[in-house]
Amino acid sequence: MPHMTVPEEFDPQAVLSGRPPGRAPTAFVVGIAITAACAIVALAIDAAQSVSVSGRATPFAISLPLALLPVPILVVVILWMDRLEPEPRGNLVFAFGWGAGIAALAALVINTADLEYVTQPALGATTGEYVAATFGAPVIEETLKGLVLIGLLWRRRAEFDGPTDGVIYAGMVGLGFAMIENVGYYINALVSPERGGIALLGYTFVLRGLVSPLLHPIFTSMTGLGVAYSASRRHGAPWAVALGLFAAMVLHGTWNGLSLFGAPGLVAGYLIMACVLGGLIVILVADRRRVIRLIQRYLPGYERTGLVTPDDIAMLASLRARAAARRWARSVGGLPASAAMSDYQLAATELALAHAKADRGILDFNAFAEREHSLLTLMAVARHAFTSRIPGGSELTPAPWATSATAFTAGHRPQ
Repeated sequence: MPHMTVPEEFDPQAVLSGRPPGRAPTAFVVGIAITAACAIVALAIDAAQSVSVSGRATPFAISLPLALLPVPILVVVILWMDRLEPEPRGNLVFAFGWGAGIAALAALVINTADLEYVTQPALGATTGEYVAATFGAPVIEETLKGLVLIGLLWRRRAEFDGPTDGVIYAGMVGLGFAMIENVGYYINALVSPERGGIALLGYTFVLRGLVSPLLHPIFTSMTGLGVAYSASRRHGAPWAVALGLFAAMVLHGTWNGLSLFGAPGLVAGYLIMACVLGGLIVILVADRRRVIRLIQRYLPGYERTGLVTPDDIAMLASLRARAAARRWARSVGGLPASAAMSDYQLAATELALAHAKADRGILDFNAFAEREHSLLTLMAVARHAFTSRIPGGSELTPAPWATSATAFTAGHRPQ
């Protein structure tokens, strides 16, 4: 296997994401363009509101940077949770763009229409606002955010290898949505001097930007869990998607309803969301351990190929040992060798996950055989890229990091 013939146009990222090699699909490029255009329109509506209410664009100019400020940190947090089997960056970008663009713009239009033409005329200003926030907005917003997850299930089902993937995609959608939504909230705070102006802006920023920036990701994670479960079933599970979407709506509506009762409501809401967040963390940790068990179960069968050794499996079962291996590769071969090590680690992980899917009947024999061949090819290419840096080494030579990686993880639980 290490000496297999490699196709001339070999694209590691295409292998890892399970798509044909070459440029990004046209549909993806068009999709990104549409989501970006929708985000710009949504921001233009906010800017127009700022001008119409205050007579100037200053509130918008202040609100936009505040809304953007926590986003890079939160994206890093989500990517940090996705280290063991990272999702294709293009899919994550599209999910974020969907939340910030299509979902945010559609929610802005529909929520405004619902408030002005349905709930407030029928129930009055105060009651109408409460009903719209508690029962209308959660249904509208969670449906719009969840559509991209359902679309991924339909078109890219193979990307969902477990609950972690559902949470990661949902988190990116939620972050994008919250970013655009927060611009409107900050503008409303600034243009309402009778309600505090700058002071209200500070309170709103602390509440939405610092204390509860993960609310939308938490809500939509319920849909993500349902989608991930459906993807893990041979014939799908539409009921799981519907249940997850319903749970997202209930959580969202509960938060909105409680937050309208002042400090006591906020405290109750934070306690509920903290419990849900704790539950999600437990799920993520359990799923990581599941993937590590799959690596330890399936990869020893490939030791005969020379592409995997017991030391490699020990390295793959620890996030810290993986990081140490990438640092070693970079020290001997620079960024190309480090990238090759990353490709090797991810291809080996995907191989174990493909075996699990084949055992459950999600992948048929031919689909698994094709996936196995492409992943083994990538492992061979990647392994050659970093082992060739060892003086006198070959693809069959254990890398110097192997022994240290095994020693590093000895006596430790899988990370």
